[in-house]
Amino acid sequence: MVIERTYAEINEKIKSGKVVVMTAEEVISLVEEKGVSEAARQVDVVTTGTFAPMCSSGVFLNFGHPKPRIKMQKTWLNGVSAYTGLAAVDAYLGATELPEDDPCNSKYPGKFSYGGGHVIQDLVARNPVLLEAVAHGTDCYPRRELETMITLDDINEATLFNPRNAYQNYNCAVNLSNKTVYTYLGMLKPNLGNAHYCSAGQLSPLLNDPYFLTVGIGTRIFLGGGIGYVAWHGNQHFPGIQKDQAGKEYGPAGGTLAVIGDLKQMKPNWLVGTSILGYGATLTVGIGIPIPVINEEVMRCVSVTDKELYAPIVDYGEAYGQRVSGNLGYVSYAELKTGRIRINGKEVPAAPLSSYSKAREIASISKEWLRKGQFFLAEPVKLLPSYKDGIEAKSLEIKNI
Repeated sequence: MVIERTYAEINEKIKSGKVVVMTAEEVISLVEEKGVSEAARQVDVVTTGTFAPMCSSGVFLNFGHPKPRIKMQKTWLNGVSAYTGLAAVDAYLGATELPEDDPCNSKYPGKFSYGGGHVIQDLVARNPVLLEAVAHGTDCYPRRELETMITLDDINEATLFNPRNAYQNYNCAVNLSNKTVYTYLGMLKPNLGNAHYCSAGQLSPLLNDPYFLTVGIGTRIFLGGGIGYVAWHGNQHFPGIQKDQAGKEYGPAGGTLAVIGDLKQMKPNWLVGTSILGYGATLTVGIGIPIPVINEEVMRCVSVTDKELYAPIVDYGEAYGQRVSGNLGYVSYAELKTGRIRINGKEVPAAPLSSYSKAREIASISKEWLRKGQFFLAEPVKLLPSYKDGIEAKSLEIKNI
């Protein structure tokens, strides 16, 4: 019997308390035991999760007007600049923004101890934050300076809007050079001294829906400990299937999501300001996407295992920074999670920047929300573009002028 479910049918089961939910980790055993068809008959929703640094993140803030009113020209939150070229008291604070007096890498490697991601975590934690603003003054907005302490509850609206989150897959970074390098994937020791990766593998949301069969614009998700939505495909959205030179397939590539949600609903343990030595500040974000099992093909996708998922191994000592194409091969997440992999005949210690235990916790929380009727599925208005739509990566070409 062919399995076909609608979102409305699944939501009705959530409402009645009869929905059957499993995490992407749990469903693997069921498929191994019962097969894809029987698993698809038994399970309505499969939950996923990821918890990792996600640089393309930030928050739109509407502060409300003081008395007298002000048209903010420049704004700082705990010394971190927020972009104010939006409206009088609106700003966008980026996760990687730094204080103007941060020494950066002048004393190499820089510590980057505080930035936009840390401000966002302070706001979510309801910690007092120093708001400073200057303005040129107008007839309708006469105030020229503002300095006050605020908390998240003092702000009219705070909307987390992250233009690029939940990378479908990412590189395993190594360093072939003879010096230590500091990257967004952490410190890499010389001469293949270590390897870093950043994915939950078999729990990761977009690795469980590689063809965007269910994840699209309007999909309701776990975001930062609250409820959010997929707003659009993320920037740098280049989904595809990885292949080696011989044409062998190594699984999904680089789909991304733009996500949005109410910051006031979120939790500081799921939005964490993060410092990366020698690189900069960012925000570690918790995201979970419940995937409705609308047919057997979806079940086939969500039962993928770490043994079937691969990351490309890329040299960050020189090749990555210089945009030299190619890689050193592929490595499965099952191998990566053993803590040691082999590259060019050498055994190399491997470690994640993402947290598998936190990803598992997100998937479990989402599962409980569904079982308790606290979370319902939202059918996407439009599926996100996939590699089948012929999307190709574009790069900036530097021209002499």
